[in-house]
Amino acid sequence: MNDMATAVRGPRPYYVSTGNEEQVFKAAYRQGLSIVLKGPTGCGKTRFVEAMAHDLDRPLITVACHDDLTTADLVGRFLLRGGDTEWVDGPLTRAVRDGAICYLDEVVEARQDTTVVLHPLADHRRQLPIERLGLTLDAAPGFGLVVSYNPGYQSVLKDLKDSTRQRMVAIEFGFPATDVEEKIVACEAGVDHERAAELVRLGQAIRRVETGGLREVASTRVLIAAGRLIAEGLAPREAARAAIAGPLTDDSVVTGGLVEMIDVYLPER
Repeated sequence: MNDMATAVRGPRPYYVSTGNEEQVFKAAYRQGLSIVLKGPTGCGKTRFVEAMAHDLDRPLITVACHDDLTTADLVGRFLLRGGDTEWVDGPLTRAVRDGAICYLDEVVEARQDTTVVLHPLADHRRQLPIERLGLTLDAAPGFGLVVSYNPGYQSVLKDLKDSTRQRMVAIEFGFPATDVEEKIVACEAGVDHERAAELVRLGQAIRRVETGGLREVASTRVLIAAGRLIAEGLAPREAARAAIAGPLTDDSVVTGGLVEMIDVYLPER
């Protein structure tokens, strides 16, 4: 099970608001409403949730969803330990018991029959039935349910059920405005503003490209990764080839086109 629990102590995770997303999130949380975050990969959804958990002083349990995720992975299962059978809570159950925020990242990657378990938690009941234990848990004070997905990956087979969607408040994300993205890249990567601006211009150019060879465009995340390589001493073009062109595609023709763009927008040194 790929889940991660994080504490809220320490400095606030770096996040720059681009609209009213913080106000909407906090209002929904305080009213006990579940939240769905919609936006492209690498635009800051996860960092946003981390910042909100910090502001609300709640522990955060993150689950990376995938095709093989089962209800038992979320809720829990019986395991053999030292010859005895012992019940072990899953991440969703831990969050419900402890009053934590449970964040299901890329929830549409999970099977729809798995996500149905969220329904009684996501509406007015705020309950989690655990059939194997024959009990129903009421969510502890402070519990919050947040899910995210990339609308660009939607299909008939991978989408949120309407019955799930209508139990949640939606917050839409896009890539930040130019000045905000430059600020984020400079801060997160540790490069100067001029270099950050060059990377952002490159990213925006790639986002304007229409080709079937790119499933994803250059996210803020990959621009930051390129900036970090530059901060470590790599030449800008070398850094961008490794952190941007390489991860975005395996198509040699598309890669060649990206490399040409990198050479146009970034200096050799």
